[in-house]
Amino acid sequence: MKLNNIVFDKSSFAAEMAKLKNAGNFDYLVTIVGEDFGEEGLGCIYILENTDTNERVSVKMIAEKIGEDHVIPTVYNLWKSADLLEREVYDFFGIKFLGHPDMRRLYLRSDFNGYPFRKDFDADPKKNPLLLTDEPQSDYTVEYNLDSEGRLTSTPHRLFDDDDFVVNIGPQHPSTHGVLRLQTILNGETVKKIYPHFGYIHRGIEKMCESYTYPQTLALTDRMDYLSAMMNRHALCGVIEEAMGIELSDRILYIRTIMDELQRLDSHLLYIGCCAQDLGALTAFLYSMRDREHVLNCMEETTGGRLIQNYYRIGGLQDDIDVNFVANVKALCNYIKPYFQEYMDVFGNNVIMQKRFMNVGFLSKEDAVSYGVTGASGRTSGWHNDIRKNHPYALYDKVEFDEITNEMCDSYGRYLIRIEEMKQSVRIIEQLIDNIPAGDFYIKQKPIIKVPEGQWYFSCEGSRGEIGVYLDSKGDKSPYRLKFRPMGLNHVAAMDQMMRGQKVADIITAGAALDFVIPDIDR
Repeated sequence: MKLNNIVFDKSSFAAEMAKLKNAGNFDYLVTIVGEDFGEEGLGCIYILENTDTNERVSVKMIAEKIGEDHVIPTVYNLWKSADLLEREVYDFFGIKFLGHPDMRRLYLRSDFNGYPFRKDFDADPKKNPLLLTDEPQSDYTVEYNLDSEGRLTSTPHRLFDDDDFVVNIGPQHPSTHGVLRLQTILNGETVKKIYPHFGYIHRGIEKMCESYTYPQTLALTDRMDYLSAMMNRHALCGVIEEAMGIELSDRILYIRTIMDELQRLDSHLLYIGCCAQDLGALTAFLYSMRDREHVLNCMEETTGGRLIQNYYRIGGLQDDIDVNFVANVKALCNYIKPYFQEYMDVFGNNVIMQKRFMNVGFLSKEDAVSYGVTGASGRTSGWHNDIRKNHPYALYDKVEFDEITNEMCDSYGRYLIRIEEMKQSVRIIEQLIDNIPAGDFYIKQKPIIKVPEGQWYFSCEGSRGEIGVYLDSKGDKSPYRLKFRPMGLNHVAAMDQMMRGQKVADIITAGAALDFVIPDIDR
């Protein structure tokens, strides 16, 4: 999707965005991209979708400069996902969103000096030394607004009341996937509020890409969501190939589609096992890991990797498929189909599991859309958000498969959807595996790849939802700005709403059922 940005005047921005949301029904805020536009100043790109028609538009807003500050009116009142998306932009670019009730850093320490994604940021460790002391904590946050004379004002807000009982779940905790901190306010065992804290493994991938050539950026994608490595890299290759106008051979499209679905099987099998393990059920974990090995064997013989898949490249694939790939994938499909019912028999139909999952982590369709909870977790709320259907790529418009949805809106529904989605992945693979055409597995590119000037956005259906890539190119061999839309950030953002009034033990269930991966969030 080449972006043709709508530009609003600063005085009408809030009203025009409200009009897009309410009158235009652009109810899904896909992402907010903060960017240093150079001489234009700091600003944001907003990508919006109408969930009825799947039409997408982009809006560009340059921040107003007031003294040394840069400000943009918040859209938090229109889309709930803007809560954390705007805090991310503030964290890295220093743009203050007027009217946002919680303008704290999201990834970096509260005492971090500067805004590292600005082009003029000095990363010299002598000027910005690594801080090894405990991070200062405050019971207050701040809201920024303009007074009647146009001056920036700040209003403090308390995060906790005097009698609030605050528990930190994570970051060093297996059920929070190792490095996620959920600052939870409890009333007895009942959840009142959850404040998520990120950045414990933040690596600055998006900033690193600005100094890498396009082929060099590919290695970083596999290490974000390592259970969607194929789709992550597919999205990055896709946006570059679309911008360059590269036409891929049918053989490449067939193989990419098959590999994406093998990766989905890999991820969902681990999900089935980890849901059980988080609740203390070991048997189901062993069963799913047993079968996942067969999936990894099929991928490894071609890609050479089992977790990190360095296979897609700009213009095609690193190498052709292994001579035994077709036979082994067909054998995998025949092997695994009978076991889908076994996962239900061993765990899914277990009365203890059902009591722990049913009616836990309720999320309505309206809230799923507003928070941008895509993938299986959003489809459990009845939202038809599958990128393979709404914005087809590769061969997904040429194969038959069902978009699995239900309206259970809870953790059990999220589990059931993964079971059914694995069946659809096998269905897609079986339609393609015997029909892979002859042809090139790589369309040769110039030694130095340069992308034409412009802005593009491309997304794929990852294992957990929409993985998208925004690219702003100035015609050079490196991206001017590369932004990944993570799958898990929106999932965790919704946990506060999902868990209010439920028990603290239910947080473990909800987190397991949402299936977020922290390196995907901590990019």
